Amino acid sequence: MPKLNLTQSFVNKAKVEEGITSVDYYDERIPGLLMKVLPSGRKTYYIRYKDKRKVSSQKKLGNAVILTLSDARALARRKLAEIAMGADPFSLIQSNPSPTLEKFAASDYIPYVKTYKKSWEMDISRIRNHLLPYFGAMRMSDIEKRDVVQLINDKLPSYKPGSINRVIILLRYMFNLAIKWEVEGVSRNPTAGIPLLKEDNHVERFLSSEEAKALLIAIKNSKNPMLRHIISMLILTGARKREVLDAKWEDFDMERNIWRIPTTKAGKARIVPLSDAASALLIKLRQKKRCAHAFANPATLKPYSSVYYSWHTARKEAGLNDVRVHDLRHSFASFLVNAGRSLYEVQTLLGHTQIKTTQRYAHLSTTSLRSASNEISLAVPELI
Repeated sequence: MPKLNLTQSFVNKAKVEEGITSVDYYDERIPGLLMKVLPSGRKTYYIRYKDKRKVSSQKKLGNAVILTLSDARALARRKLAEIAMGADPFSLIQSNPSPTLEKFAASDYIPYVKTYKKSWEMDISRIRNHLLPYFGAMRMSDIEKRDVVQLINDKLPSYKPGSINRVIILLRYMFNLAIKWEVEGVSRNPTAGIPLLKEDNHVERFLSSEEAKALLIAIKNSKNPMLRHIISMLILTGARKREVLDAKWEDFDMERNIWRIPTTKAGKARIVPLSDAASALLIKLRQKKRCAHAFANPATLKPYSSVYYSWHTARKEAGLNDVRVHDLRHSFASFLVNAGRSLYEVQTLLGHTQIKTTQRYAHLSTTSLRSASNEISLAVPELI
């Protein structure tokens, strides 16, 4: 059985030679951790250990495609530490009626969120990549606060605070639902009282008028013939990328110059007034109408799943490597506020449910602020 200092690169490339049933690669850094490779290409992490009765056992940790090597080492270290203290982390005590986190996720949580949550696939990804490697085999009643804290500490070197917070929020929600549904054996939430990490990774990016012009020149030269129309619509309306990509002709009322977005991030329909420029853009596109979607891929007549490659090429040519598509929405709000429009107007146009969200986007120019200050002297000229 090969024994070596495993690396992630080796794990990614490991194969089984023809005629061999399987190969076990033992990790030198974590005694007992091994990776089994099958001819099919499947790679799985296991740990080998002796329980308190001195009986040798081998237990599965997880798929090596899902678990990174560092995650597998952290999980193995945790399990082996419990074994050294006389416990068997893989034993399922029949007197404990609560389900394992993996079972609850598969049988209860995921089917439920699929019924209403647009981002349920992201939940599945976080459960698979972050929660199951730590807690998947554990019964929910056995998960303690210290386990959650350990998860946070293990993730800190590799993930941003915001990413870790999303995982903790998800775990908290899963436990809250289990308690609400009166799942047998689940009576407390191990995330209660654990504060979220401070997030300092928010970066606001707003285009200047000059940058917007440079970007529009670049997208006009794009090999993607629809990119210029998609980006223009985003800048003119402040809509979200997916809202534009999925827009149908039936959603536009050109007589009243309004766009009804049937499903938004908030899960509700909203009305977007169309400017003269946005209406002109749509009229131009409608002359070439070939399908139900306004901004469809000309090759497939279906909405683009992504325009990242053509967008990335255009922003590089414009010298705007740091600008994201979503920053066009930020810029829409910034242009309006700097032109003297009220936060209420911007809030309504962007479809924000809370004014504090709009305030995050709105950066007033000093010119606009000075103009507002001048209103005082105009109202009370006697002050001068």
